[in-house]
Amino acid sequence: MTEQLQEFPTDWSRALAIVAHPDDVEYSAAAAVATWVDQGKEVVYLMASRGECGIDELDPEKAAPIREREQRASAAVAGVHQVEFLDHPDGLIEYGAALRRDLTLAVRRHRPELVFTLNHHDHWRGVSWNTPDHRNVGRAALDAAADAANRYLFPEEGLEPWEGVRWQAVAGSPYPTHAVDVTWAVDRGVRAVLEHATYLEALTDEEPEAYVRGFLGRNLAAAGARFGGRPAVSFEVFHRDPYRVRAGEVHYR
Repeated sequence: MTEQLQEFPTDWSRALAIVAHPDDVEYSAAAAVATWVDQGKEVVYLMASRGECGIDELDPEKAAPIREREQRASAAVAGVHQVEFLDHPDGLIEYGAALRRDLTLAVRRHRPELVFTLNHHDHWRGVSWNTPDHRNVGRAALDAAADAANRYLFPEEGLEPWEGVRWQAVAGSPYPTHAVDVTWAVDRGVRAVLEHATYLEALTDEEPEAYVRGFLGRNLAAAGARFGGRPAVSFEVFHRDPYRVRAGEVHYR
C-alpha cells in the first residue's frame, strides 16, 4: 500500500487504551502515547488480563505479579500513571457479555474521547494469524463506545452513560489510515518495551535493546514511508458521531 496516512486527530483530551495483555501497548503504540502525554493529553491503560500465561518458564501465579509490575513501570516511561487490570484468563479471553460489561464500565468511569486498542483483525498484515485474545478484546473495545452510551446496557453499577467517545483507533492494524509523528519519542518507546524485561528474556536470545530497536524501528519506518518519511505509529481510525449512530448512519474515515 502506498496511499499516504493522514494526521491522527488531535481534538480530544482523554484516551483509554484497552488491550488484552501487558506489553500490547508497548509493542504497538508506546511512542505515540508518550507523544500525546507530552502534548498534555491524559491516557489510561486497561489490561483485560495480567498476561500470566505469557512466559513459558514461569507458572501463571508467579508470572502475573511480575508482568503487572513491569507493565506499570513501562507505562510510567510513557508518562501514564493509571494502569488497571481485569482478571480475564490470559489465552482464554472470550468475546461476550462479561467482557463487554467490564469494558463498558471502564469507558463510563474514565469518560474518554478516544478509545484505542490493538489489532482485532484475523491477521497481522497477511503474514501471521492473530491470537483469540487480541481479536476478542479488540472487538469488544471497539463495541464498548456504543455500549457505554446505551443506558439500558449494564446499568447495575449506577454509572451514567457516556456518549463522548468520538474517536476509536486500532494500533498494529493491517489497514492503517492515520499516523502519529513520534520523532521525539522513539527512545521512550524503546525504553517502555525494555521495562518488560522478564518477558523479553524469555522471548528472544538477542540482546534486548538491539531486538527492541530492530522490531520497533521496522514498524516506525514502514508507517513513516507513508507519512512523509517521519518515524510514525500508524492506526486504523474510526470517527464516531453519536447523533449519526442513533440515526443508523455510521461515518468511518
